[in-house]
Amino acid sequence: MCIAIPGKVKAIVDENTATIDMGGVCRDINMALMGGADESMIGKHFLVHVGYAISEISEEESEETMRLLKIMAGLEEIDSFESESH
Repeated sequence: MCIAIPGKVKAIVDENTATIDMGGVCRDINMALMGGADESMIGKHFLVHVGYAISEISEEESEETMRLLKIMAGLEEIDSFESESH
């Protein structure tokens, strides 16, 4: 199984690299699969897998995916999830 982590572009490093914040951890990510990196990407959300941005996603999808990953890792309580389903 492969897991892609959602993140938000914070800065452009060069034509193929952007700094992406993934839950408070910032990494320089290769944007070649997205057609390269440019200033218009700042603030946008992407799924990141093994150092590459593989898909642009909405802010809502990014936040929900990160929330679910934190629940699976035991870093966030499930109470909020359970109360939504009742």
